[in-house]
Amino acid sequence: MRIGFGYDIHKLVSGRKLYLGGVVIPSEKGELGHSDGDVLIHALIDALLGAAVLGDIGTHFPPDDPLYKDISSRILLAETLKLLGQNGCDIINIDCTILLEKPKLLPHIPHIKENLAHALDLTSSSISIKSKTKEGLGSVGQEQAIEAYAVVLIQEQTP
Repeated sequence: MRIGFGYDIHKLVSGRKLYLGGVVIPSEKGELGHSDGDVLIHALIDALLGAAVLGDIGTHFPPDDPLYKDISSRILLAETLKLLGQNGCDIINIDCTILLEKPKLLPHIPHIKENLAHALDLTSSSISIKSKTKEGLGSVGQEQAIEAYAVVLIQEQTP
């Protein structure tokens, strides 16, 4: 078994959609990024690649590559899942935390979990999503940014 950890942060700006786990969350601001900016999926990809010792998101999906301009992070997650399969790794469970001042995410978490479970061919009981605020502190607390952390447990397939 292997553990992986991932982290991501994106600036929040007007005129962009807020994507979390492939779900559009109603919000006045969204993530600024080369792709759709889904901070949760980006942290999750880094955790998965780290657990499988396959580098990081920037290695596989460079942020300056025009191929990934405005791409759905769900496509990047599907490619990451293929890489894990090619390297004989299965996901056991996922634990994520999103840091965002507003909007409140609690009503959206079940949909985010189901969306990720479907994308990763897991049950939603294998995925934990939590949301926190920064109590008005720092760039997240001042509604200028969003952060996400992800921890995953994977298992190498037996021959």
